[in-house]
Amino acid sequence: MENLTCGFIGLGLIGGSMAKALKNGNKNLTIIAYDVNLETLEMSRADGITDEICTEIDERFLKCDYVFLCAPVKVNIANIDKICKYLKEDAILTDIGSVKTKIHERIHELSLDDKFIGGHPMAGTERIGYINSKPIILENAYYILTKTPKTSDKKLNAFYDLVKSMGAIPLVMDHKQHDYIVAAISHVPHVISASLVNLVRNSDSENGLMKLTAAGGFKDITRISSSSPVMWQQICLTNTENISSLLGEYIDSLQDIKDKIDKGDGDSIISFFKDAREYRESFIDSSGGPIKKVYTIHIDIADQPGVLATVATLLAVHNINIKNIGIIHNREYQSGSLQIEFGDEHDQLESIALLKSHGYIVN
Repeated sequence: MENLTCGFIGLGLIGGSMAKALKNGNKNLTIIAYDVNLETLEMSRADGITDEICTEIDERFLKCDYVFLCAPVKVNIANIDKICKYLKEDAILTDIGSVKTKIHERIHELSLDDKFIGGHPMAGTERIGYINSKPIILENAYYILTKTPKTSDKKLNAFYDLVKSMGAIPLVMDHKQHDYIVAAISHVPHVISASLVNLVRNSDSENGLMKLTAAGGFKDITRISSSSPVMWQQICLTNTENISSLLGEYIDSLQDIKDKIDKGDGDSIISFFKDAREYRESFIDSSGGPIKKVYTIHIDIADQPGVLATVATLLAVHNINIKNIGIIHNREYQSGSLQIEFGDEHDQLESIALLKSHGYIVN
């Protein structure tokens, strides 16, 4: 990669992960960063990731070949007005927001179409902030690029290659198509997940028996409800039309299956679950989507003192990092009494081989 200067407006989980991935691929790359949190900036400089830190968006960004807007969606749109006067002639301005139409509209209003390429790295975790950023977060994740009518092939190709250098998989599509797709595969599922959690909260008895037994499958399908409420508020307020339309279709489908259950229509009920199962099993098993894959294993262990500690120690001495560990009491949808979650597929596969070699039954 040629020597480049990249500017970051915001250096949280995704911005920090991208900066680290870029730096890993090219030690000569220069990174200039602005963030509202001075501690974050100092941490990134101490890590050797940021070469120049800024407490204001100013003329120092005139040196940048790329400027990444890495704040929440509405903040990114507001920051366009601040950065537009500090973009050099051939610079590429981009963002990382999961909603693209609003920012494309603002770019057009400011006549910046020839400088802008929208971006959406479909990556992340439930954790937030620069402190949790890792370059591996971008690895093999889809990274959507949304060009404008004035985006040159030269700029698009250059940005495409830059995204590949982060370890991500670039995909080019229209910004309106992008917003409809992510509404269906990410935004609406997050709304549904939160509504399921709230259903249990509102329906539970005073002694909390629903909450007590809400492990296994329920906990897995509602895991994404742990994401940032502020971020999801902004997404709902900026991709409103698509989310509302698809929620309407989903509500109609729920009413349809409710009617079939009420009527005892066994043939329709089995078709409902069969069709969903067949389509679900046709999905590609990868980490490239917006809702991240969870790397877990389940182990059959005896209920004896020290067994859990033995497993954890075995993994630790082989430098396998455990993200989460716990006993599964509700195993209606899962086999194995001990569940361990890892940060990536490598640790997951290493642990399976190691535990099996020591006689454990791993599922």
